[in-house]
Amino acid sequence: MNVLFVCTGNTCRSPMAAAILAGRDIKDVEVRSAGVFAMPGSEASSQAREVLKEKGLPVEHQSSQVSDELIEWADYIFTMTAQHKMLLENSYPNSLGKTYTLKGFAEQSGEVMDPYGGSVETYRATFEELQNVIEAIVEKIK
Repeated sequence: MNVLFVCTGNTCRSPMAAAILAGRDIKDVEVRSAGVFAMPGSEASSQAREVLKEKGLPVEHQSSQVSDELIEWADYIFTMTAQHKMLLENSYPNSLGKTYTLKGFAEQSGEVMDPYGGSVETYRATFEELQNVIEAIVEKIK
């Protein structure tokens, strides 16, 4: 099963979400991330890398722009916000029926907080939020 996490720039939330799920080492689950407005080849933010390193998760990341190829590849697409979901569904008709807000799929309200420009503490809070939501979806996607 292929899981794609999507945020805005693919430097904060979606790389952390991908690292969290990949770190679970679930059999037959491949994980990628992308952004709706990414600068391809950019590293994850320094704060995101620091938090991932603290948690013992891989910090190697180069941002990717959402593409037809990634949409085709994915079985599940999880966005951080309703706006990301709407952008994908309007731009990529093939994403319909497999795109969900991450919190919506986990039957939680709200959107995943964007830590962009915040302190390492802000990134830690977003990481914890992502970890909790991903725990809630793991059983549903197995």
